[in-house]
Amino acid sequence: MSDTAPVAVVTGAGKGIGAAVARRLSDDGYDIAAIDLTFPAEADDEPDTRSRVEATGRRYAAYRADVGDRSECETIADTILADHGRVDALIHVAGISSRGGRIVDTTADELTRLLAVHTLGGFHLARALVPALRSSDNANIVLMSSLATSVPAAGSGPYMMAKAAAEALAYTLALEEAEFGIRVNIVAPGLVATDMGDKFVRAATGLDRAAKLDSGTPFGRVTRAEDVADTVAFLVSESARQITGQRIEVHGGLKTLSTT
Repeated sequence: MSDTAPVAVVTGAGKGIGAAVARRLSDDGYDIAAIDLTFPAEADDEPDTRSRVEATGRRYAAYRADVGDRSECETIADTILADHGRVDALIHVAGISSRGGRIVDTTADELTRLLAVHTLGGFHLARALVPALRSSDNANIVLMSSLATSVPAAGSGPYMMAKAAAEALAYTLALEEAEFGIRVNIVAPGLVATDMGDKFVRAATGLDRAAKLDSGTPFGRVTRAEDVADTVAFLVSESARQITGQRIEVHGGLKTLSTT
């Protein structure tokens, strides 16, 4: 294993899109620093992701942290830098869903928690890791947003607000860090067949899994986590050297559930 391999920090890496991103970037030669609140204190994780990454010859290190907490973000960033000696990519995937109520029924605590995880987590990690990213010859930040910011829906105010703020963070970082060679982009998935996507589909349609909507979608299947991971991999690749400050939607043509 090379000591000079690039290092990708991936939040929300315990499952779903985050785990898919970790696996995909290891295919491209990245060592993975995986962050998730679900990881045990011993910093182990679901074995499938670890084994997939290590099978590529890359290093996989799991870290338990709540990205909605500033002190935990700062501590875990310092730990990762001490363990790996470098950071070349920050992929902020970690997220939580809202209860789906109207604004007048939304508590301040719920909104605060969504902003903390989706927006402030990326903010705190970027502040801590940008100095190291400036030393990379291919530095990237990718913040995970949502189709919800461009296709708003009643009942999802806190989630949309948090994701919109995360996008504002990304656009600002892209402008400020371009002179240091750091590219910053946004990936905005629509419905994805993950645990969170399944919960949304159950609430919206009564079906138990998002994948049961496959036959009614334009491309024949609901977006998978691997589709989103492929987009992230492109954005951090050498092929995307001139791409920064951009927002890419990944939805396979399914922008609402009205096609089902």
